[in-house]
Amino acid sequence: MAAMPNSLDPSIAASLKRNAEGLVAAVVQDATSGAVLMQAWMNDEALARTLASREATYWSRSRGEIWVKGLTSGHTQHVRTVRLDCDGDSVLLTVDQVGGACHTGDTTCFDARELLGEENA
Repeated sequence: MAAMPNSLDPSIAASLKRNAEGLVAAVVQDATSGAVLMQAWMNDEALARTLASREATYWSRSRGEIWVKGLTSGHTQHVRTVRLDCDGDSVLLTVDQVGGACHTGDTTCFDARELLGEENA
């Protein structure tokens, strides 16, 4: 098995605008339904690993380490596309989700809470 890259392609790295912690936001969307599943954080290593493996890999702020989505839960994300937004401060991943995307087991991280606002039709 080939070693996983720990460094990001310099041309991609130059396009990123990271926050003070060296992270970019990663918005995750279901490739089939279009539903927004979750938001997570990536550092350069997580993005490099995601691009190389096609398995969603993030930086866990609570654990302070790299983690592959679904490694312990089995709720995996196979990455179809990765796009950089116009400002370079976030990426959009489209994924094939297996199981719930949220750590609570919900389909998305946006299922459990009430709406904060909604336009009346």
